[in-house]
Amino acid sequence: MNHLASPHSHTAEEVLKRLGSNINGISNSEARTRMEKFGPNEIPEKKARHPVVIFLKQFNNVMIYILIAAGVISFLIGHLVDVYVITAVILINGVIGFAQEHKAERAISALKKMIVPHAKVYRRDLLQIDARELVPGDVILLEEGDRIPADARLLELKNFRTVEASLTGESFPVSKELRTFHEKTALADCRNMVWMGTFVAGGHARAVVTSTGVSTAIGRVAMDIEKIKRGKSHFEKKTNKLAKQMGIIACIGAFLAFPIGLFVRGFSFTEISLFTIASLVSGIPEGLPAVMVIVLAIGAHRMARRNAIVRTLPATETLGIVDVIATDKTGTLTENTMNVEKIALLGENEITVSGFGWEPSGDFSQNGNAIFPLENHRLSKLLHIACVCNNSKLVRKETDGYKIIGDPTEAALVVLAEKAGLKEEILEEKEKRIDDLPFNPELKYRASLSVLVEEDKRKQIYVVGAPEAVLAHSRQVLKKEVAEAIAPKDKKEILGQVDKLTSKAMRVLALAYREVPAGMDDLSEELVSGLTFVGIVGMLDPPRHEVKEAIAKAKKAGIRVIMTTGDHKGTAIAIAKQIGLIDVESSYPEALTEEELLELSENEFEDTLKNVSVFARLTPRMKLRIAETLQKQGHVVAMTGDGVNDAPALKKSDIGIAMGVIGTDVARESSEMILADDNFASIVNAIEEGRIVFKNIRQSSFFLITTNFAEDITFISALLLTPHLILLPTQILWLNLVTDGVTGVSLAVEPGHGDVLEERPRSANEDILSKSIMPFLILMVSVMVLLTISVFNAYLPQGLEKARTAAFVVMSFTQLFNLLNMRSLKKSVFKIGFLSNKYSLAALLISVVSLLLVIYIPFFQGVFQFVYLGTTELLVMVLLSSSVLWLGELYKFFKTRLV
Repeated sequence: MNHLASPHSHTAEEVLKRLGSNINGISNSEARTRMEKFGPNEIPEKKARHPVVIFLKQFNNVMIYILIAAGVISFLIGHLVDVYVITAVILINGVIGFAQEHKAERAISALKKMIVPHAKVYRRDLLQIDARELVPGDVILLEEGDRIPADARLLELKNFRTVEASLTGESFPVSKELRTFHEKTALADCRNMVWMGTFVAGGHARAVVTSTGVSTAIGRVAMDIEKIKRGKSHFEKKTNKLAKQMGIIACIGAFLAFPIGLFVRGFSFTEISLFTIASLVSGIPEGLPAVMVIVLAIGAHRMARRNAIVRTLPATETLGIVDVIATDKTGTLTENTMNVEKIALLGENEITVSGFGWEPSGDFSQNGNAIFPLENHRLSKLLHIACVCNNSKLVRKETDGYKIIGDPTEAALVVLAEKAGLKEEILEEKEKRIDDLPFNPELKYRASLSVLVEEDKRKQIYVVGAPEAVLAHSRQVLKKEVAEAIAPKDKKEILGQVDKLTSKAMRVLALAYREVPAGMDDLSEELVSGLTFVGIVGMLDPPRHEVKEAIAKAKKAGIRVIMTTGDHKGTAIAIAKQIGLIDVESSYPEALTEEELLELSENEFEDTLKNVSVFARLTPRMKLRIAETLQKQGHVVAMTGDGVNDAPALKKSDIGIAMGVIGTDVARESSEMILADDNFASIVNAIEEGRIVFKNIRQSSFFLITTNFAEDITFISALLLTPHLILLPTQILWLNLVTDGVTGVSLAVEPGHGDVLEERPRSANEDILSKSIMPFLILMVSVMVLLTISVFNAYLPQGLEKARTAAFVVMSFTQLFNLLNMRSLKKSVFKIGFLSNKYSLAALLISVVSLLLVIYIPFFQGVFQFVYLGTTELLVMVLLSSSVLWLGELYKFFKTRLV
């Protein structure tokens, strides 16, 4: 005997027989035997790596190797400031990497928290045992509030409902039944089964355990999570490549300078060695990792302010290349509330109810005109039934807004009544509920017995339920003045109203009542007959206000949005149309369920994924398959999720996005980003910030590359053209500090310029240093080199120290003016505004002051071997250096017009 496959497709009797059990369970001795065969009912967790191993792993990359080399060289030449800076950068990177990787190992731990510690089991007698001791064949008792300890087939039940949102994505309590289902029925539709980790919302049941441990639905999710291994992020790959590129540039410059200076110019070995080492230290981008971390951290902070909390810093940049968002529906595209939006009364035009969420405020209108609901006899009666025949509560939160206690569908009726001014505590003074029949999935209604305190203690039965069930028990219908017998045409009109609302994917309920004798105190199913039908209400989980605009922005940005939901197909299509996700006619279906997807071949599946944007009733495996297929097609995928079922797909996708409000710990621990407000619009905002992050990384890196490359070319060119060192080693190191220090960091905080979502996503393979920016690099480097060498040669007749001072000033100011160029590679700095990034102005000021100190303060003049420059001389050099800015502006001007 093994774990039973497809128990939902067998009768309860067949399941018991196949499992060698009966309605009273198995014996303790049999349970012990089965425990040896199946093992404990738990999810195993792999041995965690030691924190020291994780920490040391962070130093195994190219960038760190280059920094260590730079640190060793700096130490050998006695430049301890660089040593301290480099050491700090290495440690900071290590700590950040450790924190991110340590978090990534906690998904299975979070999943294990969902496993209950105890279970109520029949082993001839009813016992409470440790849930890990459950085995297939055990019969368990499940009652309201219990978390379910294993997958099980239901044997007996009464008014039994479970909440399975964490596993299946179904947002409302699921009413269970005993009938069998087809073998290929999706997990969410197997209503004769209960699943480990979900919990009981109402009623009680007896069920036989069919799967335990890793064989359960939640266990299979755990194994899927375990199998998925994350490689290096897009960001890590790109920065490693950039580090190699910059390191190679620095090394080539240094190794060219040494033989030229030693053999061509005849400098002493010591002199040219110090010069070469200084140029090498200057060329190695020791500030780049710090800039990278700062850019990512600032981007993460900006995202957090827009309700997107990034758990791993590299994800900040990866968001910028996302070209597909696979999003859940409930709570992300919709409000995760139920709002009554329509009311239909026989013979009247439809009544529209406004309002949003659980807020008990809104207006009633008919034919476009506002109405007073309690002045309409039938509408007032419907609202009374909605308020009294109800077990949900509406509670004001300690902070702003409201929350509900109980079933969301019933809560929507409470909110409807309160919008009309009917509050339960006020009604209780006139009308008291004395008995109740909870919702029964077989009868498809709930009922309440109420006494009218102020009206001779008359009693009434109020009923709320499925329209067909309520109609079947109704004999009369309430018309404008009085109740009349239901005619066939009345039923036809009512059913037409029902069809109209259900076509809009609304959940439709009918409300009715019946007068009963004053002596009646108990309510039974037999009394729910001879009802007077009042009307129907249509309710919907409405789309979020911001979603339609956010999807339009995503499309404009070249990002495809796909809905992957566990909800029903009709509801998914209706919401998709409302938010603009389905807005064009196509030969492909508007939506497909998992059952329909499974019928496709692999080629058909891939083709469908390219052309269909709505997928419903999905299981964990299908969400994972969709993520994998999209990635195989070359897409960078962001996928949202809130439940256990979403965890494998969240971990597999390039950016897993968990819900912060309704999400499970498992989903959060498997994700790179958490939405604080569960709002789809926040994803688009985060992508915008991600694109800004990459832009700032590119501009910061490009600034450092241009600076270092210009210095290398200048040093080598000067060695070839003049018999002198254009700058001394100490001057080179100070230049590096002045132009590469705070200036590069200031570009990390550059704000967006409002155009990043007007471009298509970058290719995932596009490097930070790309061919597209090479013309600009060559132009800037050429100008810097020509100006520096020309000024050096022009001042050489006035003395070598004067020439070096002038060359130092020009090289410094050309690089500082280039900082303004780098604030945008497309837009003029005059258009984006000098004050839009105050940090860049502060960086310029600090750099200029540092530069002037070594030229005009006698002590520093002596240390660095500079000489005094006249005011006019300085102004002329600054003016010449500014040509970098003007040429940059001309380049952007012509480039934007030629593209």
